[in-house]
Amino acid sequence: MLNELSPRPGARHRRKRVGRGPGSGKGKTSGTGVKGQGTRSGQKIKPWFEGGQMPLFQRVPKKGFQNHFRVVNEIVNLGQLAVFGENAEVDPAALAARGLIRGTDQPVKVLAEGEAPKGLKLKVQKISASARAKIEAAGGSVEIA
Repeated sequence: MLNELSPRPGARHRRKRVGRGPGSGKGKTSGTGVKGQGTRSGQKIKPWFEGGQMPLFQRVPKKGFQNHFRVVNEIVNLGQLAVFGENAEVDPAALAARGLIRGTDQPVKVLAEGEAPKGLKLKVQKISASARAKIEAAGGSVEIA
């Protein structure tokens, strides 16, 4: 039974044997063309090499400064939290599930635009002072995670 198994037709291909005479279709130069850098043994030309011409990444002017340590916050306004209703527990996972933030990778910051739902239990990384005041005035609580 197992000795009768074989791959489906066309699933396996024969290896192309280069440099084995003119009848093979890959004889003489073995598919590398005639002379030049690409025909030499061990040739490894990087994809961005432009033959000695000034490379694109050097031709394009550079401007400004990229801060690799910059932290980008996910911003949520208080008015958007109304979708959770009263006495809800809200954390970054719940915000991501509702589509209010893109994911839980970045820290979440809550800003004070809009009205806070009553009794909201909020657990986020950052919050503005006025947003905290609005939530606590509406009977809610804020926990910094």
